[in-house]
Amino acid sequence: MYLTSCLFYNFVKRYSLKQSKLTFFIFAALILGVLFGHFCPQTAIKMRTFAVIFLRMVKMIIAPLLFATLVTGLAGHGEVKKLGKIGLKTIIYFEIVTTLALIIGLAMGNIFNPGKGFGGVAANPELLKEAGLMAVTTPHTSISEMVMNIFPTSIVQAMSEGNLLQIVVFSIFFAIAICAVGEKAKPVVNLLESVSHIMFKFTEYVMYFAPIGIFGAIASTIGMNGLSILKNYAKIIFSLYTALAVFVLVVLFIACKYARISLRSLLLVIQEPAILAFSTASSEAAFPKALKLMEKFGVPRNIVSFVMPTGYTFNLDGSTLYLAMAVIFSSQICGINLDLNQQILMMLALMLTSKGIAGVPRVALVVLAGTLSGFGYPIIGVAILLGIDQILDMGRTTVNLIGNCIATVVVAKWENEFNYSKMDEFNKRYVVEDNVPRIKIYDKNLVSEIPIEEYSECGQND
Repeated sequence: MYLTSCLFYNFVKRYSLKQSKLTFFIFAALILGVLFGHFCPQTAIKMRTFAVIFLRMVKMIIAPLLFATLVTGLAGHGEVKKLGKIGLKTIIYFEIVTTLALIIGLAMGNIFNPGKGFGGVAANPELLKEAGLMAVTTPHTSISEMVMNIFPTSIVQAMSEGNLLQIVVFSIFFAIAICAVGEKAKPVVNLLESVSHIMFKFTEYVMYFAPIGIFGAIASTIGMNGLSILKNYAKIIFSLYTALAVFVLVVLFIACKYARISLRSLLLVIQEPAILAFSTASSEAAFPKALKLMEKFGVPRNIVSFVMPTGYTFNLDGSTLYLAMAVIFSSQICGINLDLNQQILMMLALMLTSKGIAGVPRVALVVLAGTLSGFGYPIIGVAILLGIDQILDMGRTTVNLIGNCIATVVVAKWENEFNYSKMDEFNKRYVVEDNVPRIKIYDKNLVSEIPIEEYSECGQND
């Protein structure tokens, strides 16, 4: 009873005193959206307008926020020289984690066999036609073209299209030029520092509209598909969400252990952007809030503003895992059993084709359709998945966000620049063990827990 009381007290203290009411309203909007979509489906479909408006408001923030934070993080603190090393470590981490995501997706697909016995849903002719168009969509046809597309022809065009990687490249060169100019460029740095503060405040104002946008997104999704669709697609939904959970609890847990942080604590910190990503099925909706929170969590600005947008192109863990499982699903519903060699070849193809196309709508399905078509397999599975794509996208988008947030911490730890003291200040919470309330103490890379009474006796104000 005492333990329960302590936990309840800590929960109330954290969420009532430290957290804004935004999280509560977001959860409420999520529940109300499901109920409204179920009982008033025709009206609920029209609520999608609110979701679109909210997403557009978020998108108008991203470009100036990313540009200002990355330039000030690099040029303002003289970190340009370290960028090459940070970039190399970032890409290495991304490749390791996305490869593990593919392996887990492939393994779970073979365990659950989501396409076998699937006969409850027929492919809609319109969705089959859309899948055919996806199959001929080629965002890039070679590695050289993918590399060329990283470099913008116009920063204005890159910002208008929301191409995060091109904005990152432009910001890096801009920061290098500022460092080369020296003192004369200081007014520009000060201006961009002010812009970054303004954009973070701007983000707070936009987030006030999050519950309305989430309500519209969930209500329209349920209104359009109905709750009965969950029964028809139960096996693929269960298989994917189980695989995503395994990936988070195994791969990302190990990454957090390496970085010497608690996965549970991190998930509590990023709960608001995670809920935004889940309910809207859009990584962009969560980007500004996640960027701000990870900097407060202890990741230096130059690292978080470089790693996170780069990860939105090269570190789509949830989408990568989904692709592996979707290949198994799409082949099984056609009666095709891929042997191990065929599966490995498909995975190698997916590793290449899934990079650098984050800005393409329904990017995972575009890659899936193109890959199946390239190997000569039917694309009817893509048409069937289109019917449930919104619900599947909610899960994989959330894991994409969590994976990129953890990536910023890991890279910062690699560079010995993660601020554990800052994390402690931002995320103080009590740990209750053996009926003794304890507090976590961070001393550089050492994490220890001592009883609160001993902590007080030692002089907690020292």
